[in-house]
Amino acid sequence: MTASITRLTAAALPAHRDELAALLVDVVAGGSSLGFLAGLGHEDAAAWWDSLLPAVEEGSLALWASRGPDGRLDGTVSWYRESKPNGRHRAELRKLMVHPAARGRGTGRALLAEAERGAALAGVLLLFLDTETGSGAERVYRSAGWTEAGTIPDYAADPAGRLHPTTLFYKHPGRPA
Repeated sequence: MTASITRLTAAALPAHRDELAALLVDVVAGGSSLGFLAGLGHEDAAAWWDSLLPAVEEGSLALWASRGPDGRLDGTVSWYRESKPNGRHRAELRKLMVHPAARGRGTGRALLAEAERGAALAGVLLLFLDTETGSGAERVYRSAGWTEAGTIPDYAADPAGRLHPTTLFYKHPGRPA
């Protein structure tokens, strides 16, 4: 299990930029489908994290990072709250990622639970996500009580550029699974 999980504020995000970029590069290089293709470089990954700063500042994006027992950043998760008036009760869970070397230790489950708690405390009534069908992440969501809503064929490319189906899930945070 992870040593600690911390919510990253807008003030803290720039200080962790390089660690977050390195994590994203390693996770994509390990084959995880996170919206990026193989060959993602550190600067592009860092620029992507930088692009999140305005949403963190305004409070529409909540972001957590975990550190393993060795103190290294080994995972992240976030959710983005809908801004449209008819959807402010929901948020999209995004970018649950765990460094390949830290998998199998409960890091993903711990990050997911923290994001769910944070959503419930923020008054989010519905969380939803998409993930590559058949992936390890899909198993994590199922085991954490998320409900499958359906599958879309050829939804996204993996890091190698191959199209895969994605499975949509939802959960009501704060409700027992």
